[in-house]
Amino acid sequence: MKYFIQYRLILASTLCLIISCSGNKKSDAYGNFEAVTVTISAEGTGKLISFSAEEGKALKAGALIGLIDTTQLHLEKLSLQATLASLDDKLQEAAPDIAILLEEKQNAVRERNRTATLFEQKAATKKQLDDYNGQIDVLDQQINSTKRRIGLSNRSILSERKPLLAQINIIDQHIADNQIKNPISGTVLTKITEQSEFVNTGAPLYKIADLSTLKLRAYTSANLLQHVQLNDEVTVLVDDGKEEYKYLPGTVTWIASEAEFTPKTIETKEERVHLVYAIDVRVQNDGGLKIGMPGEVVFETKKE
Repeated sequence: MKYFIQYRLILASTLCLIISCSGNKKSDAYGNFEAVTVTISAEGTGKLISFSAEEGKALKAGALIGLIDTTQLHLEKLSLQATLASLDDKLQEAAPDIAILLEEKQNAVRERNRTATLFEQKAATKKQLDDYNGQIDVLDQQINSTKRRIGLSNRSILSERKPLLAQINIIDQHIADNQIKNPISGTVLTKITEQSEFVNTGAPLYKIADLSTLKLRAYTSANLLQHVQLNDEVTVLVDDGKEEYKYLPGTVTWIASEAEFTPKTIETKEERVHLVYAIDVRVQNDGGLKIGMPGEVVFETKKE
C-alpha cells in the first residue's frame, strides 16, 4: 500500500510537470512592433498660415492639410505677367505696310501691261516698259524687306517671352509647393510645427505612419533561424490579459544577413550577450496593435 501511494504521487507530479511545460512553451523569436514612419517636410518658405495636422488624426493620401503664405509669390507672378503683356503690345504687324506696297505694285503692273500693249502697237517706247518693270522689281524688294524687318523685330520680342514664361512656371511650382499635401494614408504620430510659425524649405512638419499593417522586428537564434525563410507564414503572439495570448498570422519579410547582440529590450542582461539574428514579420493590425508593443513569433514548421 505504501508503494502504491508513492507511485501515484510520482505519477501525479510527472503529469503536472508535463502540463506545466507544454503550457509555457517558449516562442522562437521575440521583439517589438514598429511602423514605417514618414517625416513630412515643408517644400516652401514662409509663414504657415494654416495647418490642420493633429496627433492621432487619420489623414488620407493627397489631402490638403496646410498652406504656407504665397502672397509674395503671387505679386511676383503679377509683375511678370504685366511685363509679358507689354511685349505683346510691342509686336508689329506687317499687314498694313505690306498692303500699301501691294496696292502700289498692283497699279504698276496694270500700267506695265497697258504700256506693253502700246509698245506692241509702237505707241510706247521700250524705255517706258522697262521703267515699269523696274518699278515692280523695286516694290517686290520693298515688300520682302518689310517682311524681314518686321519678322526680325517680332522674333526679338518673342525671344523675351520664353524667359518670362519660364519664370512664371517656376513661380507656379513654388505656389504649388507651398500647399502642404499629405502623401500617404495614415495616422499622425508627432506634430512638430504649429500654425503661424515661419518655416523654411526642408523643415519637418509632422510624422505619419500607416498603422493598418505593422512590422514586428524580432530576434531569434542561429539554430532556430534555419527553420524560417522569406515569405514564410508564422504565428505572432501578443499579450491578451495576464496569462493569455492573442494569435495573429504574420509573414516574414526580411531576415538579417549578420548576427548582432540581443537588444537591451529583449530578455535579461545575461541573454543580451548572446548573438541573434533579426527578422521582420508583417502583421495586419486588427486595431489592437500599437507601436512599441512586445510580440513573439512561433515558426509554423520546425525540423527536429
